[in-house]
Order: sequence, then C-alpha cells, then structure tokens
Amino acid sequence: MSQEDRQRWNDKHQQATATREPSAFLRLLEDRLPRTGRALDLAGGAGHDACWLAKHGLDVTLVDISDVALAQAETLARDEGVTLSRLRLDLESDALPPGPFDLVVCLNYLWRPLFTAVPRLLAPGGLFVFAQPTRRNLQRHPHPSARFLLEEGELPTLLQGLKFLSFTEDWTDAGRHEARLLAQKLQQAP
Repeated sequence: MSQEDRQRWNDKHQQATATREPSAFLRLLEDRLPRTGRALDLAGGAGHDACWLAKHGLDVTLVDISDVALAQAETLARDEGVTLSRLRLDLESDALPPGPFDLVVCLNYLWRPLFTAVPRLLAPGGLFVFAQPTRRNLQRHPHPSARFLLEEGELPTLLQGLKFLSFTEDWTDAGRHEARLLAQKLQQAP
C-alpha cells in the first residue's frame, strides 16, 4: 500500500461514528478459540476483535496500516481494561511480527500473498480465522469492489499446509456473501 492508502484508511477511521461490535463470525467461534497464548489480528482496524480476544485471555498483537485506527484501539483497550500490542504495518510490504501465534485472525482484508505466510506464523495446533466477501456479494452491494473480493471456491486453493475445520461460502445474517474459514496448523510429529 502507498502513503495514499494509509491516508485513505486514516480518513475512514477518523470519520467512523458507529460503535462497532466484535465480528459476529468470531463470536460464533468462541468455544473453539484458545483461551491462552498469543493472537495476531491482521488489518484489525480500531481493535474491536482484538479487545474481544484479549478479554478472553489471549495476548493480542493488533496490526493495521492506519495510525488513527491504532490510536482508537489503544483507547478502546484502555476503556475495556485490556492490554494490546499495536503495530503499524503495511501488510503488503512490511515484515510480519515473528510468531509463533496460537491464533491468527484476518477479517475483511484480502491480500493473496499473505496466505503463504499464515502457516509459518502459526504454532503447531494454532488456528487461523478468515472471512472475506466473494464476488457474489456484488449482487447486493457495490463495495468492496471486485478487486477486493474472492472468487467463489478460491479460498481453499490459497491456503496450503492447514487442516480446514470449517469452511463456508454463503450469505450471512448481515446480508453479505462471504467465504469463512477456520483452519488449524497440524501438530508436528515428535
């Protein structure tokens, strides 16, 4: 991403007025997620998911390109009485934080080369949670544009080295057509 992209995301987060809840998809997975260990929230914005994970006992690192979003996440964490590590990174050009992580979350952000890094970020047995609209979403919504949408059936072809625990492509309760995935890095043999 460019400085122009960073500014666009800063402006978007600055103008946001609605209070956001943690992801409904993430909350649906609550019983399957770890309660201890390290978590990485990629492109996590203002930290709603990261704070929710921290409340559930995880040591969370939030990564985003937006300075404004990271400042909002700091305020939210303080208000909710949790601690977050926050890193301003451009996921398309900067090095990712060193793993291993017990959980990696990436919701509503698509950059295909990131999928090759995910297995290396995860600890053995670690989980990857991902959700992104598919091209079918354009039937009802003009955004995100086709550039930021998965083709139907594409997600399973992007991830190698992980066991799929659940995978769906369907219309959500929120009215978006999304590919949703929970995958696990297999335990290493002794």
